[in-house]
Amino acid sequence: VQLVVSGGGLVQAGGSLRLSCAASGRTFSSYCMGWFRQAPGKEREFVGSIGWNLYYADAVKGRFTISRDNAKNTVYLQMNSLNPEDTAVYYCAARLTYLYGHTYGSEHEFNYWGQGTLVTVSS
Repeated sequence: VQLVVSGGGLVQAGGSLRLSCAASGRTFSSYCMGWFRQAPGKEREFVGSIGWNLYYADAVKGRFTISRDNAKNTVYLQMNSLNPEDTAVYYCAARLTYLYGHTYGSEHEFNYWGQGTLVTVSS
C-alpha cells in the first residue's frame, strides 16, 4: 500500500487547512486510516483515525475532522482553528483491516505510512 500525502503549507493562527492522503489498493474501504503528527523536537503523536468509527486526540477534538472518499481512495484531514502548537509534520497511516469495537490510536497498529507533509502555523 502506498500513501501520498498532500496539502501542507503555511497558515496563520485561526486559519484552516485540509490535508489529503491518497492510497493505493483495491480494498481501501476496508482500511483503517490514521493521521499522526510530529512537532519539532517531539515524538510523533496520534491525531485521529477512521475505521468503523471516528476517533480523535483530545488536542484536536472539535477542531479537526477526518473524512474519507472510498471512490477516490482518499482520506482527508480538515483542520480548523489552527494554532502554533499544531505546527508539525503530518503523516497518514493505514492498516488493511479493522475490528469493530476497537479504536485504533497507536503507531504500532498501523502498517503503512505516507511521506509526511509540513504544516506551519504562524502566530
